[in-house]
Amino acid sequence: MTLPAPAGRRQVLRWAVAGSAALVLPARAWAALRADSNPFGLGVASGSPTPSSVVLWTRLLVPAGQGPIAVRWEVAHDEKFSRVVQAGQSLALPGLAHSVHAEVQGLEADRWYFYRFVAGDAVSAVGRTRTFPAPGAAVARLRLAYASCQRWEHGYYSAWRHMRDENLDLVMFLGDYIYEYPNAANAVRAPTGGWVVTLDDYRQRYALHRSDADLQAMHAACPWLVTWDDHEVQNDYAGLTQGNSGPPVENFAVRRAAGYQAFYEHMPLPVSVLTRAMAGLAAGADMRLYSRQPYGRLASLGMLDARQYKDAQVCTRDGKAGSSTLDPATCPAWDDPARSMLGRQQEGWLDAELARAASRESHWNVLGQQSLFGRRDFKRGPGQVFWNDGWDGYAPARTRLTDALQKHQVANPVLLGGDVHENWVGHVRADYADTASAAVGVEFCGTSITSRSAGNARIPEVLAENPHFLFADSERRGYGVAEFTPQRLTTTLRVVSDVTQQDSGIETLAQFSVEAGRPVIERR
Repeated sequence: MTLPAPAGRRQVLRWAVAGSAALVLPARAWAALRADSNPFGLGVASGSPTPSSVVLWTRLLVPAGQGPIAVRWEVAHDEKFSRVVQAGQSLALPGLAHSVHAEVQGLEADRWYFYRFVAGDAVSAVGRTRTFPAPGAAVARLRLAYASCQRWEHGYYSAWRHMRDENLDLVMFLGDYIYEYPNAANAVRAPTGGWVVTLDDYRQRYALHRSDADLQAMHAACPWLVTWDDHEVQNDYAGLTQGNSGPPVENFAVRRAAGYQAFYEHMPLPVSVLTRAMAGLAAGADMRLYSRQPYGRLASLGMLDARQYKDAQVCTRDGKAGSSTLDPATCPAWDDPARSMLGRQQEGWLDAELARAASRESHWNVLGQQSLFGRRDFKRGPGQVFWNDGWDGYAPARTRLTDALQKHQVANPVLLGGDVHENWVGHVRADYADTASAAVGVEFCGTSITSRSAGNARIPEVLAENPHFLFADSERRGYGVAEFTPQRLTTTLRVVSDVTQQDSGIETLAQFSVEAGRPVIERR
């Protein structure tokens, strides 16, 4: 299949810089909006917060052929906007699907704000966002949710509705915001369109997800940090190696570029995720998503990209693309230290960041990444069976990360993950092959918002085979809430009663605590 090429990276960068720049335009330039209905039908969002800035996002729904539109944004101390602290204009360009990424600078640290957009006579919903505390500031609490995997067909987004009541400072979204499939067996609700392969396809699928009222409301409730996994492009792709879903394409790089551009168009990301790549800081990459930001002296929040730079999976059955489970003894390339999950450049950046962790005096060092980190042997007794798409398929790279945590004496490492549609809670081991190996951190891998899994039938035997995990559940959908204080981390697994019901209730599946300075998980 031959795909129409999306705009080149340099053109996307020019559009992004032009769209995010402050504008001084006459009123007639932004009053010429043509819209058949509410142009803000995809809602608003904020993200990438720092102590002095935040990115405000929206995307205008306008007729095909509409040219550039100047959009006014306002930031205020109050929801009625009687005390506006900043205002400006950004250009919504057709080349970026009329998306807006307003990078608001000069805000006060550790403060909540309200924001909105205006285009012509249309006014958006009001969003609420916040800045991070200043580096080194004493902070009493951080409360964040981690979530991933929201396949449209598999259920309703009631989890997002309940998350609004959690009184959060931040959401960490860890991948699979959309899925590229045309439908699913026993679908709860059907997606529009077929296989997602072109830029227009990806834009339509994001617009479908963004049309959900519960998801919109959660985006408007607090800022998000975001990364991607595979389904934002194609199931099980790795780097520039094609995955295994949908019609094959002649040039996978073209498809990936389309998926990446659509991701930028629909996420509250700064233009720097593009400019860093253009400057050669992420050579060969289309976007740089990995980052690390202090939250006062309480925590440091890192986001990793375990998909864009990833080496291809090895020894997949029948030589097919993508992933499978296998006995590593049958795979000569399994322990090749040259293979990487994060790519050598990101690994080097992360090692340097962890080396600086001690000097930053953060009580907690959090890494949000896409998948289950700890070793998971699916075969009971002698022999082993692992999944080659997750960290198990890149064990030397995992060891490099755990070695770095020890070498740099990183305080209180906490790994958050997603991808597997199951809750897993466990200890990060220095050596997973040794059951007596020291714990160097803790891990909470979250279930999905809606995406299905295999059920709990085999969970007890897998837990018995992998004693570094103390809890797992493969049946319930939802999210996790992690609350950090200087003394303790408390993680609560929240699950909906029935993901196929739009009015589903919510309950706590389990709760765990970790005392600062002691990487031991206790169930509460």
